[in-house]
Amino acid sequence: MSEQELISRIKQGNQQAFKQIVDDYQSMVLNTCFQFVNDRDDAKDLAQDVFVEMYNSIYSFRGDAKVSTWLYRISVNKSLNFIKKHKRKFLIDDLESFFSNKSEETYNADKNMEDHERAKHLYAAIHSLSKNQRIAFSLHKIDGISYTEIAEIMNVSVSSVESLIHRAKVNLKKKLFNFYKKNVD
Repeated sequence: MSEQELISRIKQGNQQAFKQIVDDYQSMVLNTCFQFVNDRDDAKDLAQDVFVEMYNSIYSFRGDAKVSTWLYRISVNKSLNFIKKHKRKFLIDDLESFFSNKSEETYNADKNMEDHERAKHLYAAIHSLSKNQRIAFSLHKIDGISYTEIAEIMNVSVSSVESLIHRAKVNLKKKLFNFYKKNVD
């Protein structure tokens, strides 16, 4: 069944069609929320809120964008609103999974700590970017979303996305260069 058919059925009150959308996009929504809040429970709550909002606003969905783009936009907005509302810093708890496979138990303790420290600084640098740079960079580099889709999600032009990602890379390079310059010797 196509996305348009699913949306049409949801508009008619078909709960099975809504369940299908949730099943298809739950992982994507959860991962997107988690990128911003770095807490699994908060991300799960936000993911539920995303689908509730999707269901409640289904009649306003015109189908101009893909469902995934619409859900990304809702996920990003919900996550940013959550951060603003709670006004807390979202520190990185454990980022080893970005650098290694947790199922392996043959870690070198020093290497593990180094990787964790690098990950901590990388994500701190990402979180220090301006809001739009952070969103564009994260959606592209972490989620692998195309510039065109990011432009739709952020409601900006593709050239703006290119510029945001370029500036994010330049800023990250500066921040990480300074960190490694101080800490390598």
